[in-house]
Amino acid sequence: MGAFGRVRSFDTAPRTSWARRLGTLLAVMGPGAVVMAANNDAGTISVYAQAGQNYGFALLWPVFLLAPVLFVNQEMVARLGAVTGAGHARLIFERFGRRWGSFALADLLALNLVTIITELIGVELGFAYFGISRYLAVPVAALALVVITGSGRFRVWERMMLLLAAVDLVVIPLVFLSGRTGAGATTPVLHAFAGRLHGGGVLFVVAVVGTTVSSFQLFFQQSNVVDKRITSRWLAYERLDTLLGTLLFTFMSGAILVTCAAAFAGTPFHGAFRDAGTVAVALNDRLGSPAGALFALLLLNGSILGAGVVTLSTSYAIGDVFGVKHSLHRGLRDARTFYASFALSIAVAAAVVLVPDAPLGFVTTIVQALAGVLLPSATVFLLLLCNDRVVLGPWANPRWLNALATAVVAALLALSALLMLTTLHVAIEATTIVAVGGLLVAALVIVGCVSLRRPMRRPPFQGTPNERASWTMPRLETLPRPGRSRMRTGGLVILRFYVSFAAVLLVLRAVQAAFGG
Repeated sequence: MGAFGRVRSFDTAPRTSWARRLGTLLAVMGPGAVVMAANNDAGTISVYAQAGQNYGFALLWPVFLLAPVLFVNQEMVARLGAVTGAGHARLIFERFGRRWGSFALADLLALNLVTIITELIGVELGFAYFGISRYLAVPVAALALVVITGSGRFRVWERMMLLLAAVDLVVIPLVFLSGRTGAGATTPVLHAFAGRLHGGGVLFVVAVVGTTVSSFQLFFQQSNVVDKRITSRWLAYERLDTLLGTLLFTFMSGAILVTCAAAFAGTPFHGAFRDAGTVAVALNDRLGSPAGALFALLLLNGSILGAGVVTLSTSYAIGDVFGVKHSLHRGLRDARTFYASFALSIAVAAAVVLVPDAPLGFVTTIVQALAGVLLPSATVFLLLLCNDRVVLGPWANPRWLNALATAVVAALLALSALLMLTTLHVAIEATTIVAVGGLLVAALVIVGCVSLRRPMRRPPFQGTPNERASWTMPRLETLPRPGRSRMRTGGLVILRFYVSFAAVLLVLRAVQAAFGG
């Protein structure tokens, strides 16, 4: 287990010294750090660079507001993986049935494919800054990803991913190069949100949410925890792994926004974002060639790391659903479908990126917004699984976590509702937004807590702390089928139609904008 050490299966001794605890953390560390580093991908870099360039420091607050949301979501899937030993897609199929499982899988596969396209767009833009043709850069990057992932050795793959994560620290000298921050860049966005909220503003806020918290992270981390053979005994260390990764992501995304806000405030570049490639060129003009090169390297590195993790979440989910071998511990011959799905996803995305004259910057923003629109559905399934005591036993969600997660879902639905209204060209007063959004959040928190009251009222686990720490789910096939609930089914149906309608409207808006409508 682990890129920096190994914990033997027979090692059950308590960790009484800081040296042993640190060694265990290094052995367990990986899934949380990798998924959070991969979250600093082409979409994140592009969206947060756009936030800084176009809106200054006014959108810095979502970075810190979304950090606990990101950690809570990823902690829940890490707990599911460690306690159940099953991937996220498999649990959804087994506990909700094939119909809902198919919906969840279809959402993931479609969203992952377009996300991989944006990652390879980032590869293209990063290499283009250094004068390398995309017809060479994209195929080489795609082949490298297939080779690294297809090594058949989990530790080799993990070490490569952690090495790429370490390269992201080049953002530190980039921030220093940006110099002193300016204060005038906040005015345009503050004026925009103080009066009437326009469609482009809502679209961008949803994109910020979608690029920070996305469904691929849920599927990847749970399966990667299982693949690494982390059990409930080591869950505290995996939580710390996830926390450290969250802090790194928050620092990275905030640093990108601050760099662009400081560099472009009061210049002709302010408000002129086109894509991440032009940001590198603009930083070169404003701060010198080292800044441009560092940003391009950051974009290139994040894109490769993101493409590897997003594509792997697809392969994990396909293996879960179709019951084929799907592990990085297995070689090509032993897990052909697993590696074939990985290679096929990369190849299709690369072919799309090589189509000339695509609006790369706009495509990236729309994909992140689509991720934000589809996120409530994935979060609801996650919340219900974490309240299934047959699955999680003593590890099921506490009351406070259910309330927090329900509030998150409500806020996401409120954002998607605003996006739909502004897409339909409805002007909304800011005070109305606050009032309606607040009522929606409060109502859904109450409904969510009431609907989950039965699992929360069940008696607590009666075993000893050691028994709780070692409790794992029995074989999934032996578990009793969950009882049917009309309230739950009706809620899922309504949510499904609502999210689908919002996604269709978003796609129509994208097509309209692409053709100048």
